[in-house]
Amino acid sequence: MAKKYIVKLSPSEREELENMLCRGKHAAKKIRKAHVLLKADVGWKDLKIALAVGLTVQQIENMRKCFVEEGFESFLKGQYSQRQYFRKLDGKQEAHLSAIACSSPPEGRERWTLNLLADRMVELHYVEDISRETVRQVLKKTKLSRG
Repeated sequence: MAKKYIVKLSPSEREELENMLCRGKHAAKKIRKAHVLLKADVGWKDLKIALAVGLTVQQIENMRKCFVEEGFESFLKGQYSQRQYFRKLDGKQEAHLSAIACSSPPEGRERWTLNLLADRMVELHYVEDISRETVRQVLKKTKLSRG
């Protein structure tokens, strides 16, 4: 199977990586990345690189992908994750969740559970659906005790 992400280093990039390895005054993670790039540029197989530098084949594949997609500088700095995280609840919904958690628990219950709070939020149409983990994170962030 042909590789989708082929590492091709320019002469200046190769020289920079080789100088980085000669000096040895960089973080171990950066040095390992330099080794991977240099070996991939020469044409080593992922399995051989993985055995040489002590990583898994999947990690080598991920490094190739990040290098090709993000570029040399971004790859070495380790700033190649551009994932965006969106909030599940807005401020108003968080306030409703806090108010429910502070209210008396349902009939036959001693206290609110995360699942009960999630179900009540859906039942009152504050959200379409919500997981117990989201409820936990919101309550933890607001330092609200359910006890």
